[in-house]
Amino acid sequence: MARRSDKTDDNGQAPATQKVPAGLTPSMAQYLEIKTANPDSLLWYRMGDFYELFFTDAVVAAEALGIVLTKRGKHLGEDIQMCGVPVVRADEYLQRLIRQGFRVAVCEQLEDPTEARKRGSKAVVKRDVVRLVTPGTLTEDALLDAKTRNYLTSVFQEPGDNADYALASLDISTGEFEVGVISAADLTGELVRLLPGEVLSIDAVIKNAEVERTADLITAALTPVPAASFDSLSGERLMREYLHVSDLGAFGEFTRSELAAIGALLTYVELTQLGKRPTVRPPRRSGRGATMIIDAASRSSLEILRATNGDRAGSLLSAIDRTVTGPGARELASWVSSPMRDLPSITSRQDAVAFMVDSHQLRKDIQRTLRGAPDVARAISRLSLQRGGPRDLGTVRDAIATADTCASTLMSAGEPVGLPSALVDLTQSLQGPPDELAQLLAAALVDEPPALRREGGFVQPGYNAALDEALTLRDDSRKVMASLEAKYAETSGVKTLKVRHNNILGYFIEVTAANAKPLMEEPLSDLFRHRQTMANAVRFTTVELSEIEGRIASAAERALAIENDVFAELANAIYKHEASLNAMASALAELDCVTGLGQLAVEQNYERPVVDDSLSFDIRGGRHPVVELALQKELAGPFIDNDCCLIPAVSPDSPPGFDDPAVGRIWLVTGPNMAGKSTFLRQNALITLLAQIGSYVPAKSAHIGVVDRLFSRVGASDDIASGRSTFMVEMVETAAILNQATERSFVILDEIGRGTATFDGLSIAWATVENLHDFNRCRALFATHYHELTALADRLGEIANVTVDVKEWKDEIVFLHKVKPGAADRSYGIHVARLAGLPSAVTARATEVLELLEKEQTSGQGSAALDELPLFAATREVESAKSSPLIDAITDINPDELTPRSALELVYRLKEIAREADE
Repeated sequence: MARRSDKTDDNGQAPATQKVPAGLTPSMAQYLEIKTANPDSLLWYRMGDFYELFFTDAVVAAEALGIVLTKRGKHLGEDIQMCGVPVVRADEYLQRLIRQGFRVAVCEQLEDPTEARKRGSKAVVKRDVVRLVTPGTLTEDALLDAKTRNYLTSVFQEPGDNADYALASLDISTGEFEVGVISAADLTGELVRLLPGEVLSIDAVIKNAEVERTADLITAALTPVPAASFDSLSGERLMREYLHVSDLGAFGEFTRSELAAIGALLTYVELTQLGKRPTVRPPRRSGRGATMIIDAASRSSLEILRATNGDRAGSLLSAIDRTVTGPGARELASWVSSPMRDLPSITSRQDAVAFMVDSHQLRKDIQRTLRGAPDVARAISRLSLQRGGPRDLGTVRDAIATADTCASTLMSAGEPVGLPSALVDLTQSLQGPPDELAQLLAAALVDEPPALRREGGFVQPGYNAALDEALTLRDDSRKVMASLEAKYAETSGVKTLKVRHNNILGYFIEVTAANAKPLMEEPLSDLFRHRQTMANAVRFTTVELSEIEGRIASAAERALAIENDVFAELANAIYKHEASLNAMASALAELDCVTGLGQLAVEQNYERPVVDDSLSFDIRGGRHPVVELALQKELAGPFIDNDCCLIPAVSPDSPPGFDDPAVGRIWLVTGPNMAGKSTFLRQNALITLLAQIGSYVPAKSAHIGVVDRLFSRVGASDDIASGRSTFMVEMVETAAILNQATERSFVILDEIGRGTATFDGLSIAWATVENLHDFNRCRALFATHYHELTALADRLGEIANVTVDVKEWKDEIVFLHKVKPGAADRSYGIHVARLAGLPSAVTARATEVLELLEKEQTSGQGSAALDELPLFAATREVESAKSSPLIDAITDINPDELTPRSALELVYRLKEIAREADE
């Protein structure tokens, strides 16, 4: 089942909520008060160097984390269960809880214990919850995947049956914000595209079987929220506040449904962040018309972001990713998830990639500069949530320097021909943050700031005079006192004067009794004040010495306070330029993607496709990007490329070079299993996707009319949890295609109708092809073993037959993996079964049955032919095969390879086999 981030019981209460009467320690009473205010979360209660959990929270956490459950004290005669995790390892344990779907309330100490003791010996340290941690509200690098976005998505269902949905998605860790409206049929596909860490909606949506199944697939937590939180007025108000504007007109028109989804999203952010507001970028509009629509089943079968086993390795994204930064990898994943439909945008990105393809040195310089660049977007978000540290300030400083270098490199590369418009825009964004900010951060921060403010030591010496003095006092008190000692010795004329220290008097000036008299008389007595007379020495102090002593005593505390003031000053400077910094962060990520796609094109010999508003689909020498890469890594030889020309046969633009009979808007693909039909289907879908993200493609050439929807029904399995058989899953996916595909869609279907009786399946496949041809009128590849379907090419004008070529040699088949015009006359299923290792008796029997079935088909004597099959023929064949080693030995002989000597030896061996068989 999908993870429930609230982990509540049937009554909506967390199991750890317990009413405990008075009589507990003050700390435990405080714990229960805070726990009561956070009933739906595991409460991490800070006690010194540990976060501790009590009562049932402790039992739940100990089991989830695999840590020791212990006891602390008693209540009403029963032990209080307790467990804890060290603060220094908090992120590790927090990540494990969040991945299991728990919500965690982090309760911190808000004061130093010494401050509490000033109120009395029994005073309790002030504590309160500073944040609620849920799967969709993570900001720490340790809790996040550097290459993956972590969206929090709210889903609002408009009134009415089968109504549309409005979605609002925010990645709190970067501020990326997306809003759109989609149809009910596209909801699950949109969730798979977004891959949110957490989904917010009302119970009716959360408990929808399709939503739960999708959440399981993408490992998203489902969090129910009240219907009242979907308030469009609140959404409008909060959005204005987060974007710091008085009117939303600059960002386009928002429907009331979109604002309702935004309202629930930002209300939840306010709740979990306890009023602290993350950075939120201007919203990107998604939904109808913006991107190519790919449903959940198609995304899964095409393995776009993840392979079928759930790993990134083996996916399209993994095969094409040449980015060198985490933000670049996240941006590329977004591009691959959301192929564009806007032709100017596609062309603009292609131009940028083409510039990189043609500029080897530029690619090299940009990737060298970007490699290891910090994740500035996440640093800015942490700072805005007051969760950042000095290292985040350093990240902003270093990112500005990286951006400046990249901008200079691009401008130099653009001379004298000029940069493509997309790279011009990126260059401007890279130069956005003002020089004053860069100079301030460079002057204020040490080269490698620590992660935590409490560690101190992150301000550059010389930046703040008061801090320098405090640090000097803290670190160089001996030098300070030595300097003071020399000064007083010169002033007094007593060369043996010493500045000393003990625990009773603190710092003091000491001279011998013989030298004390001048210090006790005017004018020196105005400076030196008598403190103590000893047998052999006299001790003095001065106002200056007392002041310095006080400063030394509090120097460390004061130094840290000053550093915190400097931190706040620098953070505020960053807040003022948040918009330009976020634009710079986006530009760095996009530049990484464009450079990486250029590198990919050169490495893998990709070509620039033509993408226009036609209905063309002409791919020459196409290759599967993932399979090709796998073959290269295994040194298994080159990938066999293939053409695919889905153009109406009657079109005057039918391309040369491929026989006219194979030109059609729909191709029926026949051929044996393992010949490469599914690979051929998928590679053309992936080439289409790559073309519409602005990438070069694995082909010699490609001309593709922009695709609005991409459908892939290749491979199927049952859905036991929902009670759906393999055939039912297949039919549901096919229905989605037939109900939604348009003439601009591209469809690949493999083996429709295979999950039921032969004639039923053939009938369904036949009707499906007719519907695609006559009503959907889309471009499609339809792979089948129903050879009867090939007759449709003669009946329907825009269907062509192609087959994957094989060669027979010595009763074996060789897969050539080459697609050619025509139809296969055999499926070679028994040959493939033999390759798979089926017993020879089984394949021999299968051959006999096949011959009789083919006889039935050609002669019309079906029943009679089948009646000729003895009931126990298979058993007798097996027995015969097992008792005929002589026949097997003779069958294995290759006469062309026998020498006279080996032939004579073979005769003797056959005679021996025959003798043993008789015995």
